[in-house]
Amino acid sequence: MASANPSRQSKRPTASRLAADQETSPLPAHQVSQPVLPGPTVQAPTKPFLLDLVERTVLFLDVLRERADNMIAHERQGMPPLLDFKYETILDARHFETPANYALLRITEVGDDCWDDCVDPGKAPVIVVDPRAGHGPGIGGFKRDSEVGMALHEGHAVYFVVFFPEPMSGQTLADVHHALRRFVAEVARRHPSLPPVLYGNCQAGWAVTLLAADCVGLTGPVVLNGSPLSYWAGVADVHPMRVMGALTGGAWAAHMVADLGDGRFDGAWLAQNFENLQPEKAIWEKYASLFTHVDTEAERFLDFERWWNGFYTLSREEILEITENLFIGNQLESGEMHICEDCSVDLRRIRNSMVVFASVGDNITPPEQALGWIARLYPDSAALKEAGKRIVYLINPHIGHLGIFVSASIARLEHRAILESLDEIEALAPGLYEMKIDNPSGDPDCHKPGFAVRFEAREVSDLGISPAGSELQRVAQSSRLGDATYDLLWGPWIRALTTPASAAALRLLHPMRWSRLMFSERYNPWMGAIRAVAEAIRPNRVPLPNSDPRLRAERALIETTSAAIGDWRRARDAGMALTFRALYGNGFGVIAPKDKERVIMWWLTEN
Repeated sequence: MASANPSRQSKRPTASRLAADQETSPLPAHQVSQPVLPGPTVQAPTKPFLLDLVERTVLFLDVLRERADNMIAHERQGMPPLLDFKYETILDARHFETPANYALLRITEVGDDCWDDCVDPGKAPVIVVDPRAGHGPGIGGFKRDSEVGMALHEGHAVYFVVFFPEPMSGQTLADVHHALRRFVAEVARRHPSLPPVLYGNCQAGWAVTLLAADCVGLTGPVVLNGSPLSYWAGVADVHPMRVMGALTGGAWAAHMVADLGDGRFDGAWLAQNFENLQPEKAIWEKYASLFTHVDTEAERFLDFERWWNGFYTLSREEILEITENLFIGNQLESGEMHICEDCSVDLRRIRNSMVVFASVGDNITPPEQALGWIARLYPDSAALKEAGKRIVYLINPHIGHLGIFVSASIARLEHRAILESLDEIEALAPGLYEMKIDNPSGDPDCHKPGFAVRFEAREVSDLGISPAGSELQRVAQSSRLGDATYDLLWGPWIRALTTPASAAALRLLHPMRWSRLMFSERYNPWMGAIRAVAEAIRPNRVPLPNSDPRLRAERALIETTSAAIGDWRRARDAGMALTFRALYGNGFGVIAPKDKERVIMWWLTEN
C-alpha cells in the first residue's frame, strides 16, 4: 500500500496568530494588568514600511527557494502522484502485453477513515481520470475538498487512474485506450451490479468519451469537467488557444520538439502555453499575491506548485496523434478519429447519461468547446431524443479552468451536487437539460435539502453554438502540408543529430524549469544566505496590518500593473485573431493530400 503525499510541516507562525497576538496584547506583558488611566491618546509607533518590505522580500525569495527544493525532491522520488489519500495499486499497465505508462489505484483511506468506514456498497464506484497535459496526476485529489474527497464523502468507492513521468517506447493513444478499457473492466468486475461512473478532467475527458463509446454497457454516467470535445468551437479573440496552433505552424512544431527531445515531448511546453494565455494571472498576480501576503499564502502556494511544476512527457507518437486528430484535425467531433486499425470513434455510440461541467470564465475549455459537439451531432432536440441520449450540462459563471478541479468551494457544491443527483439524472427522459443549483444560504458545505437541484429542458439551439468556419479546415490542410515537409526534409537530420544527452540538456534549460531551479541552493549558493536570514526573521516578525495606507498603496500599484498586463494581453489576442483571419481567411489554403510524399510532390509541382 502506498501512502498519501505527506503534508509539509511548517515552522512558520501564521499571520492570523501574529495578528491576534498583536491585537490582544498591544502593550508589553508586564503592563497588561495595570489599570489604564484617562489621558490623551498616544498612537503606538508604526513599523517602518521599508523594514516590512525587506522582510517580505527575503521571505518571498525563501518560498521560491523552498519551491525549487520541493521540485528537485519530487523528481528524485520519481514524481509519484500527489494524492492526499492513501491508495493501493490494482493494475499497472506497464506490465501489460501492450504496455502503457498508466496504473489503476484504489483509494483505501481518508485520514483516519478506511475504506469500510467511507464506502456505501449500494452506490456506484467512481473512476477519476486526470489529464495528461504536461503535468502529473493528482489534480482531482491533491486535497481533501476535491473530486475524490467528495465522492468518498458521498459513499462511493473511488478508483483513480494515474500515469508515470515517462511513456513507454513508441506508446500510442491506442495503447493508452486499451489500458483504460482494462481498468474499467476490472472495476466493473469488482462491482458487478453497479456500472462505474467515469469522471474525466480536462484532456482526460476525450479519453473517457472514447471509453464510453467503446465500452457500451460496461460503464455508467459520464461526467466531463472542463473537457474539450469540439476543438474548433469558440471565438478567436476571446479564446486564443483555438488559433494558437495555426499561428505556430501546426503539427510540425510539436513534431520537431518531440524529435529534439529524443522521441519525447516535454510537458513543460504545454504548461508554458497555459501561463502565456493569461500572463497577468499566471506570471504576475500569482507572485504578487505571494509577496504581499507571504505570511499567510506560502503554504497554499507551495502545495499547488508541487503539482504545477511536475512536468511529465508524452511520446512522439502520442503528441502527433493528439495534435493532428484533436487540436487541429477536430476529428473526435466529426467521428473520423481512428484509435487503431479498423477502429474509429463515433460519439453517437455513447448510450450513457452525460454530465458536462463548464465555466464561462474558462479560457482553456470554454463552454463552446465543451458543448459544441452536441449541436454538431444532433441538429435539434428531436434528433437527440430519438437517439435516446440524455445530456445534462452545468455552467459556472466565473470560475477559471483550474478552479473547476482545485477549488474547494466548487468541490463542496457543484461536484457534490452532481454526485448526489446521479439517480435523478438517470431517471430523466432522453433530451438536453441544464442543471441549476439553488443554494439560498450560499454555504458550499450544505447538503440536500439545504440546496436544491433542478433540471430545465433545453433545445439544442439554446446552446448558441455556431458552426466552425472554413478557416480551421484550411489550418488542418496547411498543417498536414507543413508536417509532411518537415518530416521529409528536416526531421531525419534532427533525429540523427539528437542524443539522450542533448535532449536532457534541452529539458533542463527550458524556461519553466530554470526559472524555478535558479532559486535552489543546489544551483545558486546565494540562496543559502536567504534561507539563513529568513529563519532569523520569522520568529519575531510582526507584519503590518492590512489597513496600513502604505500597504494599500502597494496593492493599488500591483492592481494597476495587472490591469496594464491584461490590456496588453487583450491587444495581443486581438492581433492574433486578425493575423489568423488574414492568413486563413477567404482565398487562402490548399487542399493537400495526406500522403507525405504526394504532398511534397504536389507542392513542388504547383510552385
